[in-house]
Amino acid sequence: MPAIPKSPRRSRVRRDIGPGLLALSLLLGPLPPVAAQSGADRPSLSSLPSLGDGQGMTLSAERRMGDRIARGIYRDPDYLDDPVLVDYLQSLWQPLLGAARDRGDVPPELSERLAWELMISRDRRVNAFALPGGYLGVHLGLVAVTERPEELASVLAHELSHVSQRHIARMVSRDERMTPWMVGAMILAALAAGSNSQAAGAAIAGGTAAAAQSQLNFSRDMEREADRVGYGVLTGAGFDGYGFVTMFDRLQQASRHNDDGSFPYLRSHPLTGERIADMRARLPQGPVAPAATVVPGAAPAAGTSSSGALKLDLPRPGSRGEAGASMAVPSSAVLHSLMASRARVLAENGPDRMRAWLTQGQASGATPGERYAAALSAHRLGQREQALELAQRFRTAVPAQARPTVDALLLELLLAPKSGSAAASSSADQANLLAELRDQALAGTTRASAIYGAQAAIATGQPERAVARLQAWVALHPRDAMGWQTLSRAHAAQGQTLRAIRADAEAHAAQLDYSGAAERLRAAQGLPAAQRTDGMELAIVDARRREVETLLRESTRED
Repeated sequence: MPAIPKSPRRSRVRRDIGPGLLALSLLLGPLPPVAAQSGADRPSLSSLPSLGDGQGMTLSAERRMGDRIARGIYRDPDYLDDPVLVDYLQSLWQPLLGAARDRGDVPPELSERLAWELMISRDRRVNAFALPGGYLGVHLGLVAVTERPEELASVLAHELSHVSQRHIARMVSRDERMTPWMVGAMILAALAAGSNSQAAGAAIAGGTAAAAQSQLNFSRDMEREADRVGYGVLTGAGFDGYGFVTMFDRLQQASRHNDDGSFPYLRSHPLTGERIADMRARLPQGPVAPAATVVPGAAPAAGTSSSGALKLDLPRPGSRGEAGASMAVPSSAVLHSLMASRARVLAENGPDRMRAWLTQGQASGATPGERYAAALSAHRLGQREQALELAQRFRTAVPAQARPTVDALLLELLLAPKSGSAAASSSADQANLLAELRDQALAGTTRASAIYGAQAAIATGQPERAVARLQAWVALHPRDAMGWQTLSRAHAAQGQTLRAIRADAEAHAAQLDYSGAAERLRAAQGLPAAQRTDGMELAIVDARRREVETLLRESTRED
């Protein structure tokens, strides 16, 4: 296979940020513009504050600001592009966005010009955030502690409403001193400060006490507005409005008994009795029973530990009357439990907790979420054969709605690198299962099926099938970096070096890395003549290089 020039290595991003920096999401006072950041100081996804977005700047300026921050997030090692979780979050996000459009909260111009893109962080803390330009982030910790889809959807609806009401721009309008550049500088200054809590404190102290109180009050108004609009969006999308109340109850319990930084969402989205009462009053019936109370000294509820620190235990059904038996739970709740378990395991780095989940998921009466967590934990612990056995054992036991999720896990396990002993013992049954799941995935319509199906086709010596599937996919989803990366692998497996490099360039461009994209396209043009025989592809490469270089110049001027 012809060698493909390597992509430029992306720099690692400093990631830790103290909880105190999250107070900057309230924009307590203006900061002077900051100098351009070095590569080591790009924004960290796990350190982003929660912000709303608004009307005092043009949509173009807001989008440019958001793109600038997103460009750094994509380089963050905590940024996670997981096809399975992305598909699930999109299944919640798209109905919410559609409802917001139908209600008029997101008019056509706003819909077309903002990104409306979800970004996942590996961070196990409970948080979500909205950024300028329509970018929204979700921590794995938030997915992990929710028990039902409507709870997670309520947070997404709230953050979507911060964007649709353009709260950051409204702050700019309120204070003439806060130009769009200064707002962006404040965000980037907070992110660049990293773990320097003294710098954060100095930044917060920069405003007068009166200005601080004024901005704090305005933030509370925005939270109430995001609640009101978000509730309409949530119910308009067909979700149960109780999700807002049960999520509020869950966060309120956390605010009373957890002050260790595990719930940064509470710091940037302070809960008040007025907000909670207002949301309960919007329900069509009487109040729903609150989430399980955490009583100091008593046995800790799921999601907490006796020390008060966040403990991401596997939730068990029953908070609203579900039967303890795993298959008695509604299929949507089963699917959510699988996704919460996936988020929990992917956010965990310690083997001890994964071993505990592996044991828990093999017990009789284990829930679907516990069984899924056991299989994924075995995989992350390097126990591939046990992971496959566990996943196959409950594949037919879950409802039809959740079965593709288990099949995606099986594909993930079958495609994982094998150790020497596992490779020798790989059975014909596994090869047959891989072929079955490959064909099923290639015929699917989800992102996970397209990506995993293509990866399976490459692994089984059928790269042409991967190319056919992914070319159709990226034509519809040109911002899918993983789709382009997998397509690049498929072209390389076919020996089509020019196309492989161009697809790799598109992956860089999809994540706003125009410098890397331009370098890859120039590398394609510099290939030996024998590898540049495809005239049409060369024309595309030349046109894209000029487009990307224009985008690079524009982004450099903005920075």
